[in-house]
Amino acid sequence: MHPQQNKSMEQKKTDEIYHFYRTEKEKHSTALRKLKKSIHHTGTARLLLIIGMIAALWLCRDSELPALIAIAATFLLPFLILVVYHAKLHARHACEEGYIRLCENELKALDYDFSAFDGAPEQIDPQHSFSLDLDLFGEHSLFQSANRTITQMGREMLISLFKQPFDTKSEILTYQKGVREISDMYAFRHKFRVTGEAVSKEMKDIRFLFSEDSGQKRISDSAPLKVLIWLTPAIWVLLIAGCTLNILPVNALWIYFVISFMTANLPARRIQKLHVSVSKTENILKTYSHLMEQIEKEQFRSAILQAYMQKLNGKSANKKSSASFAIKKLSRNTGALDQRFSTMGIILNLIYMRDTRQAIRLEQWKKEYSGKIKEWFDALGAFDAFCSTGAFAFNHPDYVYPTISESYFLMDGKDLGHPLLHRDKCVRNDIHILDSKYFLIVTGANMAGKSTYLRTAGVNFILACMGMPVCAESLTFYPAHLVTSLRTADSLISNESYFFAELKRLKMIIDRLDAGERLFLILDEILKGTNSVDKQKGSFALIKQLVRKGACGIIATHDLLLGTLSATFPDNVYNRRFEADIQNDELTFSYKIREGVAQNMNAIFLMKKMGISGDE
Repeated sequence: MHPQQNKSMEQKKTDEIYHFYRTEKEKHSTALRKLKKSIHHTGTARLLLIIGMIAALWLCRDSELPALIAIAATFLLPFLILVVYHAKLHARHACEEGYIRLCENELKALDYDFSAFDGAPEQIDPQHSFSLDLDLFGEHSLFQSANRTITQMGREMLISLFKQPFDTKSEILTYQKGVREISDMYAFRHKFRVTGEAVSKEMKDIRFLFSEDSGQKRISDSAPLKVLIWLTPAIWVLLIAGCTLNILPVNALWIYFVISFMTANLPARRIQKLHVSVSKTENILKTYSHLMEQIEKEQFRSAILQAYMQKLNGKSANKKSSASFAIKKLSRNTGALDQRFSTMGIILNLIYMRDTRQAIRLEQWKKEYSGKIKEWFDALGAFDAFCSTGAFAFNHPDYVYPTISESYFLMDGKDLGHPLLHRDKCVRNDIHILDSKYFLIVTGANMAGKSTYLRTAGVNFILACMGMPVCAESLTFYPAHLVTSLRTADSLISNESYFFAELKRLKMIIDRLDAGERLFLILDEILKGTNSVDKQKGSFALIKQLVRKGACGIIATHDLLLGTLSATFPDNVYNRRFEADIQNDELTFSYKIREGVAQNMNAIFLMKKMGISGDE
């Protein structure tokens, strides 16, 4: 296909995504406007009912009490119905606002503004094999462009996928099928995100808060407390009946009040410890229950999504065995325990030892479900991560799912582009690494495109290993372990020089190759921390060693003499170049990769342009 036709088709697909989000935004904006009117009318109706009740009671003030109660009930009943309806309208209002925010943020993301999403800056790690060099984390990173997670578990899983992508064909294909399926389920993904948005900022990891405490004495194990939770309210009933029938003096109630206060607080320390572990998790658990229920109601085709859903549904078709049911039950229990210091909570605790009852229920829940908690929340996190990878695929309909080779090594791609470069400015290039012991030596002038080419290859390779579509017209690859060296830095903390830090990186590569690991290497200006003579000799020696060890990859350099290695290793080293063209005293770049060794360099030209060099 002609490049211009291909560009036109890609633009058409992108325009369709823009149109989709704009249409969705308008649909939910229309719904929101209608809801605002309904909320206003409902509020007005409630006010009129209160005014009407007051007026009716005033006009009928001389009537009998039963008549006044009937009048009040006539107005209060519809008022209470409107209160419930008004609350539902507000919930729908918040939901519609969530959908609108989602569409607005996605439209910004299509224009390369990812500020609405978390980039996981704490994951920036110079010691990682490739994440720092490829800008995987932080502001305007690949992770930020893809991240749509709304749970702590999902965020962790997505981070793990970026840092440790799959390295087998079967794993990649399995995950790829899940991404393909969920990318088409935009209604599911959007509802999932909007539902979880309420607690996404809290990002609490509660998987282990409810694990069974081994060796800890439980309140539910205390036989006296089990008797007291029934005996206490029974005695209250007897005392109240006795005082009402004048069989017992009223003072008996006050005496028992003191006794019940002490009885109710016997396990207070243990209840407090339990309460602290679950405090203020009711809303989070309730939201997680809704998310799980949403998953449980769906029908999935891909094996990986079915497997995760099965973890939530349980082996039985009984709804009570599902994760959503159990978590909703837990939410009610923790919410009830949160009310222990309210006025009503204190009164109920004195009457029938409410705190102890709730603590026993919570302990029983833990005993029954603690073994399933991790599995449930791992499954929820997996779906959350899938919603992010699925959204990435949906938002890039012009990207392609790569073909996976079973032979080490292969990375053969056409028109690769960098996902973070604006589509209108991104210059795409091919890549051909057709075997192990195969290196591309890329030479070129400053700013000609060498580093961008390296990062483009690396980023698309990582996306491919993650089971996601890549920014290319086509790509076939082998899932080796990627190691890069593009941004080696010195360290004042560990007292390491730049050169020593680079040597450590290269030593790590050699050690991994000696251990039999299959690597894909992307290196930029190796040994640049030493003088030019040492750099050249060391570079020659290193590349020869890498070839002998069966490695493969891309090495960018300003040292044109490295291009002569292709004469020594004609079957293993291939020269590619990015040129800087100087015409009419102007510097231009095509950013297109070509065969051979670079001919033009631009350092002196640029220095003269900027008035730095005065040499003729």
